[in-house]
Amino acid sequence: MANGQWYPPEWPDRIRALAEGTLTPVTPKRAATVMLLKDTRTGPVVHMLRRRTSMAFAGGAYAYPGGGVDPRDDDHQVRWAGPTRAWWARRLGVDETAAQAIVCAAVRETYEEAGVLLAGATADSVVGDTTGADWEADRAALVARDLSFAEILHRRGLVLRSDLLGAWTRWITPDFEPRRYDTWFFVAALPAGQRTRNASTEADRTVWTAPAEATAGYDKGELLMMPPTIATLRQLTSYATAAEALAAAPERDLTPVLATARLVDGEIVLSWPGHDEFTKHIPTGGAPA
Repeated sequence: MANGQWYPPEWPDRIRALAEGTLTPVTPKRAATVMLLKDTRTGPVVHMLRRRTSMAFAGGAYAYPGGGVDPRDDDHQVRWAGPTRAWWARRLGVDETAAQAIVCAAVRETYEEAGVLLAGATADSVVGDTTGADWEADRAALVARDLSFAEILHRRGLVLRSDLLGAWTRWITPDFEPRRYDTWFFVAALPAGQRTRNASTEADRTVWTAPAEATAGYDKGELLMMPPTIATLRQLTSYATAAEALAAAPERDLTPVLATARLVDGEIVLSWPGHDEFTKHIPTGGAPA
């Protein structure tokens, strides 16, 4: 492996089945993930987790906190601050109900998997330390789906701070994958007084790492990552502070990136539009090159 690009061994067979018409693509599930940043003396670092090797999807790969939209993420009772749902609908290219669900999923998943909560008692405040036993009880109830995110916010008198998020990019899992996600990537800064921890049952390690260090590890084949993860890390290397990255988010293009597979001269060519580094050439009877 020349680098750390995650590549499932079953992909060639699935790509051939799709080309032959024997594989029907599944509808992607909406999801959100957050690149959580904090400033250090040498520049911003990003919070990442390593998925357990036992995971069926991307086991052993480094990723950001995130996950699928919960059916209750569009609850009309979610207390809201920041840009309106209509503004987010325009930014994300969906209707208002879906926009709330996607933003809510981003905030909820960050809390579930990293213990960081982008919410406050008022529209211009953020909660402090969220590591106490009472907070953990709420987080566990949220993970178990015993409570919705709207219920937790209501019980604690908090509002979701949508202004603390910046929409960065959007990637859709290839149509030959059995598990597909339509994922919006966001950036956010770690709120003062809060700290991350490995709260995810899907991860066996979490790290704060400089984007340049993580990309170097990937290039050496030491860190396994999916294309959208390494692509966004490369994009983050040009920012000197978390605030700079957040300020750049409103101008980011959210046109979905969707991998395509085609047969060319007896081989499968797998490519991601706008991201030539991930192109794979797969002989009809061999491994990817």
